Amino acid sequence: MAKKVLLLHGWGGSDFPHWQSWLAGKIAKEYGCVNFLKFSNFDTPKLDVWMQELLVVLEDFQPDIVICHSLANTLWFHLCNTKKIPEIENLYLVAPPSLTCKVKELHEFFPLNAPNKLYAKNTLLITSDNDPYMSIDKAQTLQQSLHVRMEVLQNAGHINTDSGYGEWKWMLEELRLVLYA
Repeated sequence: MAKKVLLLHGWGGSDFPHWQSWLAGKIAKEYGCVNFLKFSNFDTPKLDVWMQELLVVLEDFQPDIVICHSLANTLWFHLCNTKKIPEIENLYLVAPPSLTCKVKELHEFFPLNAPNKLYAKNTLLITSDNDPYMSIDKAQTLQQSLHVRMEVLQNAGHINTDSGYGEWKWMLEELRLVLYA
């Protein structure tokens, strides 16, 4: 049975040419099972609405692999803190913002505590040494509190289109390792 991949975007979405839309296309082209959830009002997100939308998709789609980008990481952490979440095989936390992020439009999401459990058998935190939303020191503190592996990309900014992440072949190869294991 094919493993199911759920992609979760952050604030503002991850439309083409963002690496998440590119990755969704690559998975589909390889006859993979992918769901690229589009949250409602992604320019003005509401925590309770996004949590409900995610819970519905988790129940209906039952993913094996979840790949979060930016604010989706924060959403996953909130859901983990409720303890009402099914366990998955692999979780990718890409470019999470600081748990004390001060962006006014996202005030409902912050601050928050790192969850005690991520509800994933394997987790990889992927961050950048120059992400404007998460310093490397805060990323290392988060990694230690979550007890997960971490990959630090050099000069990758927020790991989005603005920092050159449309095609992201490294992520595709990383995903193939767990898809076809």
